[in-house]
Amino acid sequence: MALIVQKYGGTSVGSPERIMAVAEKVKRFRAAGHDMVVVVSAMSGETDRLIKLAKSVHAEPPARELDVAIATGEQVTIALLSMALEKIGCPARSYTGSQVHILTDNAYGKARILKIDETRMRDDLQQGRVVVVAGFQGVDEHGNITTLGRGGSDTTGVALAAALKADECQIYTDVDGVYTTDPRVVPQARRLDKITFEEMLEMASLGSKVLQIRSVEFAGKYKVPLRVLSSFEEGPGTLITYEENEMEAPLISGIAFNRDEAKITIRGVPDKPGIAAQILGDIGKGNINVDMIVQNVGADGTTDFTFTVHRADYKKALDILQRVAKDLKAREVTGDDKIVKISVVGVGMRSHAGIASQMFKTLADEGINIQMISTSEIKISVVVDEKYLELAVRALHSAFGLDKAPAA
Repeated sequence: MALIVQKYGGTSVGSPERIMAVAEKVKRFRAAGHDMVVVVSAMSGETDRLIKLAKSVHAEPPARELDVAIATGEQVTIALLSMALEKIGCPARSYTGSQVHILTDNAYGKARILKIDETRMRDDLQQGRVVVVAGFQGVDEHGNITTLGRGGSDTTGVALAAALKADECQIYTDVDGVYTTDPRVVPQARRLDKITFEEMLEMASLGSKVLQIRSVEFAGKYKVPLRVLSSFEEGPGTLITYEENEMEAPLISGIAFNRDEAKITIRGVPDKPGIAAQILGDIGKGNINVDMIVQNVGADGTTDFTFTVHRADYKKALDILQRVAKDLKAREVTGDDKIVKISVVGVGMRSHAGIASQMFKTLADEGINIQMISTSEIKISVVVDEKYLELAVRALHSAFGLDKAPAA
């Protein structure tokens, strides 16, 4: 008998009919002899409705009270799913995050899980009940309701699986697994049977929206086997697991991309120690995250400094840098919010040379100019003009053999 934690997202529980379908699926697992813990999100659109409702009362709702309001969405779902399970003869009990004591810090709206008390859940499992837990929420040391941020139910599911030492954590979504890239851009994209935690972490951080990045970090840290499956069709999904030293491991597992990029360049700043810290210090004080950085050394004792930020922060970062440029007596500040970041990801890079040159040649053959480059042990990222996004992703997908099914 295995202990399985399943998580169902908002679209999976978006109507009474879908909630009943989830109940039937859970019952089948229970009938096969598995102990079941089920984590659910609010019904699709409900969290947005609650936020809008709160803002109709207060344009800038106090963070504590907003968490109290939006946490009710999951409370409705856990009750409905438990009712549905009871109706079909499957004993169940629902719990809010505070009832199973998912202890978090007090960062309202983006709280982090510190500890979980699994006692009540284990008692119910021993008595043959399905345990239904509200995702996305917890409670701080003072008893205040907290929420974990968008996609937080994924993190709840993985955290419960870690606390209970579950055999597998299954994340049910509206896609049937992790793909080599977005099928909307490359119709030939394939579902991966498995991918390592490291690769999934890179994919999630680089733009893949299948899983919340914190849930992948959590699963990797506590070695929780994680599987992504479709709520709407049967299939094996994608298993996210530990790295295996397979002789035939693919060089590249996937291609991720992010449209939400912008770059800023400050030209002609003095080439001396402390300049980078001064530039990025002011950007950091503006609460703006910097991604890729390139610094060029000029022949006249000056340097050009380029970095990327999220497109939503572009105007703010540009304004800050204009002020910095005056202080540094820089030549000019330029920007471009029509760029994208494209990344190839694969643990196979560790043991194979030539990935970067193949990537760069593929883009050059398509007439695509690379503006910036960033690398890590298992990924290479480039910045290109956004008009080349689809062409670049398709060319790279083909060049690295991702269009073809792996050999049996």
